[in-house]
Amino acid sequence: MPPLSPAAVVPVAAAPATGPAPSQADLLAFVRRAATDAVLIASLPLDPEGRTWVRLTGPGGSEAWLIGWPPGSGTGWHDHADSVGAFVTASGELRENALAARLPTDGWKTLELSDGVDRTRRLTPGQGRGFGRHHVHEVLNESPARHAVSVHAYYPPLPRIRRYSRTGQVLRLEQVERPEDWS
Repeated sequence: MPPLSPAAVVPVAAAPATGPAPSQADLLAFVRRAATDAVLIASLPLDPEGRTWVRLTGPGGSEAWLIGWPPGSGTGWHDHADSVGAFVTASGELRENALAARLPTDGWKTLELSDGVDRTRRLTPGQGRGFGRHHVHEVLNESPARHAVSVHAYYPPLPRIRRYSRTGQVLRLEQVERPEDWS
């Protein structure tokens, strides 16, 4: 995730990086706990022009982020490659549009999606979800006036993000980003 504002490491109670890899449930429990930390949430600088984020110390070597969403902002369609993840809304409201379909992981540029694969969730404070590898979604703050804040965690740390465009039922791979692209 490319920083729009300077990233800082904020310690959040987490399991050490030794031991078994964190599960989707572990990540969801972590983001739920972090989303209730009022001091942490209030520490995030909010920018009216773009998303802001701060890196957190996630459980078991996971990658975690506190993200601020100005009114009308969103991620666009993307996935997190081979990482499992979780996110929870801490303040405001977010909308997640997701595909309930397993897509091929490589070797394609354009796919025609079947009818009935779209899922939409409205996530108010305390609501969130865990997701598996190759989960394709977009996250939006549709409020015209209010910021939203959320907490996200991924394991293994993001090896890449694939970005897509979507027109109707056609999904097109537009870009593959890697961590070295984000610094």
